[in-house]
Amino acid sequence: MEQPGLDKRHRDRNGEIARKHGNTLIATLRKIYGAQFAPGGNDDDTLADVLETMHEASLSQLVHDHQRGELAGRIERARHLGKAD
Repeated sequence: MEQPGLDKRHRDRNGEIARKHGNTLIATLRKIYGAQFAPGGNDDDTLADVLETMHEASLSQLVHDHQRGELAGRIERARHLGKAD
């Protein structure tokens, strides 16, 4: 039986994102979504570390991009930008 997760989405969707992108650093996601993404998380934390405690706005952004099939590409572009710094 599924249990509601954050912002009334089901935990299976959060789990799918964690399996695919759980090793992504919060610093990388902040390049995409801004410095306010995952408040309280450290830049060197991974998405898997903070996913269950993320506030609704951050989680909604991730789920939206994931559903549209855009999250992987956005992460890859942000990682490449970081290498150029």
